[in-house]
Order: sequence, then C-alpha cells, then structure tokens
Amino acid sequence: MGFVSLLAVASTPVVEVLLVALLGAYLASTRCGLLAPSARADINRVVYAVFTPALLLASLASTVTLQDALSWWFMPVNIGIIFFAGGVLGWLAVLVLRPPPHLRGLVVASCSAANFGNLLLIVIPAVCREKGNPFGGDCTGRGLSYASFSMALGGLYIWTHTHGVMKRSSEVCRRMVADHEAAEAHDHAKDSIDATVAVEEEQGDEEQPSWNDGDGEEDGLVSVPSSSSSTSHQNQTSLMGPLLSSHHRRHSSGKMTSSGSLWAKLKQGTHQIIEELMAPPTVGAVLGFTVGTVPWLRSAFIGDGAPLRVVQDSLKLLGDGTIPCVILILGGNLTKGLRKTTMSRWVIAAIVCVRYVILPVVGVAVVRTARELGFLPPDPLYQYVLMLQFALPPAMSIGTMAQLYDVAQEECSVVFLWTYLVAALALTAWSTVFMSILAPA
Repeated sequence: MGFVSLLAVASTPVVEVLLVALLGAYLASTRCGLLAPSARADINRVVYAVFTPALLLASLASTVTLQDALSWWFMPVNIGIIFFAGGVLGWLAVLVLRPPPHLRGLVVASCSAANFGNLLLIVIPAVCREKGNPFGGDCTGRGLSYASFSMALGGLYIWTHTHGVMKRSSEVCRRMVADHEAAEAHDHAKDSIDATVAVEEEQGDEEQPSWNDGDGEEDGLVSVPSSSSSTSHQNQTSLMGPLLSSHHRRHSSGKMTSSGSLWAKLKQGTHQIIEELMAPPTVGAVLGFTVGTVPWLRSAFIGDGAPLRVVQDSLKLLGDGTIPCVILILGGNLTKGLRKTTMSRWVIAAIVCVRYVILPVVGVAVVRTARELGFLPPDPLYQYVLMLQFALPPAMSIGTMAQLYDVAQEECSVVFLWTYLVAALALTAWSTVFMSILAPA
C-alpha cells in the first residue's frame, strides 16, 4: 500500500468529520440559527441518555461473543494504559503550563480519552478494502468486531473516568464563581458599613454634648454607648461566638469529628463511583456486553430468526444517530469558540504533542512487548488496532460532557478543531509506521 493511497484512506474519516462539523457551524450561525445554544444542550442530553447507550448496546451485542471477549482480554488493558499514560501526561502539562482552573479537567480529558470507536469504524474497513494491505482481503468483518469492541470499552472508560473529570471541573468552576460573587458581596457590605460609620462619626462630631452641667446621666454619656462602638461590639461578639464554639467542639470531640469526616468522605466517594457506573452510556455498554457473551440472550436478540430481533434493530436505529448529532454539536460550539477563548496556544500544542507524538511511541512499545510475552493473538489486524488506539484524536464525547455541565465549551471546540486537523496527517503517518512494523517479512 503506497503512501498516497494510505493518505487518502487515513484522511477520509477526518475530512468527513470536518465537513459535518462545518455544517453544524453553519446551522448554529446567526444567518441560519437552527442550532441555538438551548437546542444544542437539549440534543446533548438526548445523545447522553438515549443515542450513546443504544449505540454501545447494539454494537457490543451483535459483534462480541464470549470467546472473543476471552481472547481479546488485552484490549481493555491496552485502553487502561492509554488512559493512565495520557492522564499522567495531561496532569504534567497542567502543572507546567498552569491553565485556568476550569480548563484543567479539559486538558487531562483531551490527553487521556481518545475517539476509540467512531474513527475506527471508518478507518478499519477502508484499510481492509485497499489492495496490498498486510491484513488480508477478509479482514473487514474482523476489523468491525475489533472496532465495535474498542468503542464499547472506550465508552465504558470515558463515561466513568473522563465523565468524572469533567464533572469535577464543572464543580470547581461553579465554586470559583460562587466564591467570587461572595467576595464581591462581602466587599460591597463592608464598604456600606464603613460609609455608615463615617457618616455617624461626622454627625457625632457636629453634635458634641455639653460638659459644663456636670450631669453625665442627663446627657446620656454613661448609660448610652455610641452607635459605632455598639456595632463594633456586636460584630466582635458575632465573630467570636462561632470561633469559641468550634474551638470547644474540636477539643471536646476531636476524635469523633475526624472519624465522622472520614466516614462522610468514604460515603461520598462510594456514592460518586456508583453514580458514575450508573450513567446511561455505561449501563448500555454493560448490557450489550452481557447480551453478546451470554449464549441464550444472544440467540434471543441477534440473528435473522431471533424472537426479539426487532429490539436489536430499534437500538441500532437509535445508535446510528449518535455520531452525526455529536459532530453537529461540535461544529455548533465551534462558532462560539473561534470568537473568544482562554485556551493558550501552548496548552493546545501540549495536547497535540501528547496525542500524536508521545502516546503513539508508548503504544508501539506496549504492543510489541505484549506480543513478545505472548499476550496477544497472532492476528496482525488486532495488533494494528491496539497500536492505532494510541494515535487517535480526543473523544468527541468530551464535547457532550462540556455541554452537559456548561464548562469550557468554547475551549473544547478549539481543541477539537486543531487536534482533528492534525489527525489527518498524524493518523496517516502512524498508520504507515504501524503497518511497516506488523507487515510480514
């Protein structure tokens, strides 16, 4: 397979994504106005709760059997290595470049979560159709199975790990906004109190009491304190009360408070993990894997003579709407991202470097080591898919999460623009390298 033909094969899916994204940008522009911000948010909720679970359930149930899952056991390990290595590199990029707090989750997510399904479903069949590929002429079916399994596993990781990262980033952003508003309110109240005290002091200076009568009680000098001192005394009392009570509670039951706090944190962490695992895409992936690997369930839903085949067809029909909707929303968010963004060029360059330089090198080392240790099936197409997972652009589901939690939407669109533009060349180059490594001598 020559370089020019490989360039056409590898760049085709990326060009398709960019064309649909441009359509979404036009629909969201002021000239058209069909994809308003509220409409994009509503579509994202439907994608999150309906389309993505249906896609994962239908693809896993129809392509993955129990024997496949057992023989492909290294793929979830491979994706876990990608998330771990990308997360560590993204965290290092955050420490070095110090982006704003609300963008740190986006940086880590973009470095760790890749497009494990959509591009593979387009790239793998296109590579198999080319003459002279090192995988044989009958690789299309196997490639689709690998891509579907990768998409389901990637969705499981993305909607647990990455979903939690983006959700925490949204919470940090909300806390920052709340703290800023509270500080402004405190400063405004303080300025008002200072102005009131200043006015009262001026009035007190103008109306000095008479000291010539010698009767202090008659002038109120003993029994009635001034308004400023009364206010100061009340403020000190209100401030010291909670401090004294908390100090007393700390010393009287310090051990009980620390143990209660630890127990509360454990309960909160467990609740958060359960909440992430109960996300609709995660539930869809688990159900699809269960249907595909349990023989009697598979025979009930999959096949021409299956009694519940209509359920599988309906799920597939719903799942087919996931990719176009996500890409349209990506293009719609891009219109706002190009006008104003706080994303630094160095941060974008760091994400591109992690995704297309460092991670592919790590992928070659990981897959070759696993092959030498005998962890992988002899199929070179399976090993090619494992390597290609390290060189994919960020997952488009990150844009869905940014829209869901209203955090870093413009910056997410800018990151997607540059990473998918670079992917047209990066995927081509790394595909050539991977094929040359796996081609028989």
